[in-house]
Amino acid sequence: MLMKSLGAAALGLVLSATSVLADLPVLHVAALKSGTVNWELSTITANGFDRENGFVLEVQDMAGNSASQVAFQAGEADAIVSDWLWVARQRAAGDDFVFIPYSKAVGGLMVPGNSPAQTLADLKGGKIGVAGGPLDKSWLILRAFAQKEYGMDLQGETEQVFGAPPLIFQTAVSGELDGAINFWHFMAKMEAGGMRTLVTVADASEALGLDPDTPLLGYVIRGEMLRDQPELATGLARASQEAKELLATSDAAWDALRPQMHAANDTEFEALKAGFRAGIPAAAPVDVAAADRMLRLMAELGGPDLVGDMDALPDGVFVQPGS
Repeated sequence: MLMKSLGAAALGLVLSATSVLADLPVLHVAALKSGTVNWELSTITANGFDRENGFVLEVQDMAGNSASQVAFQAGEADAIVSDWLWVARQRAAGDDFVFIPYSKAVGGLMVPGNSPAQTLADLKGGKIGVAGGPLDKSWLILRAFAQKEYGMDLQGETEQVFGAPPLIFQTAVSGELDGAINFWHFMAKMEAGGMRTLVTVADASEALGLDPDTPLLGYVIRGEMLRDQPELATGLARASQEAKELLATSDAAWDALRPQMHAANDTEFEALKAGFRAGIPAAAPVDVAAADRMLRLMAELGGPDLVGDMDALPDGVFVQPGS
């Protein structure tokens, strides 16, 4: 009888837990399959941070950022990861999208380890690889920095090769470029491959009077969720923060992620870990004035192709703590 009672009690607990989970809303996040945000999303689900915060996270693998944006705009996903400039442009065009900060990690320009270059001015006449296209935000900021610091037209005084981040990475480490601008996680791989940083986008931003602590990337949700399901929006933000806090302090959490990081060796693994940790933003309100300064610079350099008709930051882009 005792065994039967214990078995019934255990079954009751399982059924109760299943019922609770069934009652939780499912939050669908569309994310680039190979993107670094998956390290955080995996940490959230593996540690139950989603369920602790009142939802069940389901990740939809996407082939690219454009596909994620299309899925979100079509209502096929509840959230995606994008930069706040895209959110601001969509908001200015009438879409009620809002931004929950995720990462302040940015890239920079690297050169071969044996390069004599000490500043951007030393790359005059050289070939630079740029991850993305002519409107890549890191490229635009570094162009503005070169003009301000050295009176140099980086676009006119160098040859550029534009391409996807993996291609720029491979071309750079093979020694075919005098310099390369890439995203932070590819910079970690490039450093492990013997390259060194000439200037970071964060340092260039600060020299231009911008705030390097402004989070560039974040979770994008609809304003409707923020109004009608504030507990779900808050739950996502809290789960994200809890995952970051764990990844900031626990090496064991990183060991669990290593298989999906595809690090070639221990050096690369440690560089990726350090890069992610450096990109964790403060759990504090976004400086809206600083974001507005960045947007105005992007509008000046990238024009309507980058920012549309915006000339100032629209209201309500950022989900601030406590909002």
